[in-house]
Amino acid sequence: MKLSVCPLMFVTVNCKVPSESPKLVQGLKRLAMSDPVVLWSQVEPGTFTVAGVGELHLEICLKDLQEDFMDGVEVVVSSPPVASFRETVRKSCDPVERKSRNKQIQCSLSVVARPLDENLIEAIEDGRLGPRTDHAVRSEILAKHGWDKDLGDKIWCFGPDAVGPNVIVNRCNIIQNLELAKKVIVAGFEMVAKEGALAKEKLHGICFEVHNVNIRADEAVRGTTAQLNEMVRTALIESQLAAKPRLLEPTYIVAIQCPKSALSTIYGILHQRNGSVYEEFVREGTMLHILKAYVPVYDSFGLSKAISAATSKLVTPQCIFGYWSDMCSDPFQANAPAGQMVLDIRKRKKMGRPSFQK
Repeated sequence: MKLSVCPLMFVTVNCKVPSESPKLVQGLKRLAMSDPVVLWSQVEPGTFTVAGVGELHLEICLKDLQEDFMDGVEVVVSSPPVASFRETVRKSCDPVERKSRNKQIQCSLSVVARPLDENLIEAIEDGRLGPRTDHAVRSEILAKHGWDKDLGDKIWCFGPDAVGPNVIVNRCNIIQNLELAKKVIVAGFEMVAKEGALAKEKLHGICFEVHNVNIRADEAVRGTTAQLNEMVRTALIESQLAAKPRLLEPTYIVAIQCPKSALSTIYGILHQRNGSVYEEFVREGTMLHILKAYVPVYDSFGLSKAISAATSKLVTPQCIFGYWSDMCSDPFQANAPAGQMVLDIRKRKKMGRPSFQK
């Protein structure tokens, strides 16, 4: 199994004195330079998120931010840690068509969303397949997983941020105003890849295929593409919702070394947090048992402290990101686990109830 380092949880921070927010921006930039795994972003003026791989990592990051990078300015953590999620699709949808017409712009677009092969997702995430991949290597990787070799040159963009595990592909034969079309479609794709249709979580493992695009624009409005970007974004969102969307939750691989006397206690704690032990053995030459378990990140908050307290600080679990797990329920159903999680995320983001839920 491929393991990776990925920011999986985040907190919200701001300055105790709002007027000192510019210093927080500088502090966050310095923190990110000192720890490349850290991600931060602005939620609204004066409020920011800081993302790390786990609770301990976040605690260290916040401590470093306050003590080393803020020059005495007090930082307030305004939310408990929150897990990140991803959005994906499980089938190919029928073409979704959108049109935009006014006196200056006429545009039509047809797009299909479908799932990416897991092996292609892995190739993108480990850097074997991406925007800078050699043409021959890219074609070879794609052909190995059932793609036409010629499509390698027709991948317009990876995303989000031009490197993520989603792609938008040009499947059109002829495109008028090709450069303008590519510009607005890639811009719309990047927006959707960062904020999916379900709960504005990042997309994971989706291929969008552009099957038809026709843009006719007066020269005077070629530089004004906001309306076209919005039309593209709407088409991509509708295609995602039509392709059996699913919510993915991050799952830890948890490694625990403990004496036999602690096994029952640890199994109980893992069970309470929806964990499942997939391997147990005795370390050679010792009396220590090694447990390896899968635990949803959402259920892992306080896990280390709980195990440490229950074993008189003799046992400390090691948590590493394992994989993105399908919640295996319908996000369109409000009473399903995935549907309830969508509601919770949207409530936290102040998005309101989704129109697509039943």
